Amino acid sequence: MSAVEASERLIDLVHANPDLANHADGCDEVAIAAAERALGIPFPPSYRRLIEEFGTWDIAGEEFLGVYRTPASGNELLGSAVETLSARDQYGMPADLIVVMFDGMGGLVVLDSSQVSEVAEFPVRVWTPGVPDRGSMETLDENFGSFAFELCQRAVTQWREGG
Repeated sequence: MSAVEASERLIDLVHANPDLANHADGCDEVAIAAAERALGIPFPPSYRRLIEEFGTWDIAGEEFLGVYRTPASGNELLGSAVETLSARDQYGMPADLIVVMFDGMGGLVVLDSSQVSEVAEFPVRVWTPGVPDRGSMETLDENFGSFAFELCQRAVTQWREGG
């Protein structure tokens, strides 16, 4: 299954489990382009598709940053854009990484744009603030769509089975 197909399956999973999922109303092209400009990196297609659909989302305890705005923040882009810029400023995170999640153990789940696939996808890795050696980053998947779908599918199954 391609990365974008995995994103489509995740969209279906979120819509099929409204009791376990929350999401915003999606993100338009103007906001996505503004986030990409702010970061200096285009989003890979599978991540972009999920941002278009949800903006930001969570399901069965798995939370994704996405890109979104709130009435209180006005035009400020929240989520991945602000967290990435903050990690760059506060922790010296390399400029070719995009924060998409927190791993719950002090690390940041990132998209690594230094290694772009033939279909413009980036590998999903864990970057730990304060660890300068990029070689120590754990690789979670070769693309965001597959990573997110498998993680969420597993979380929903565990939630439904009570474990």
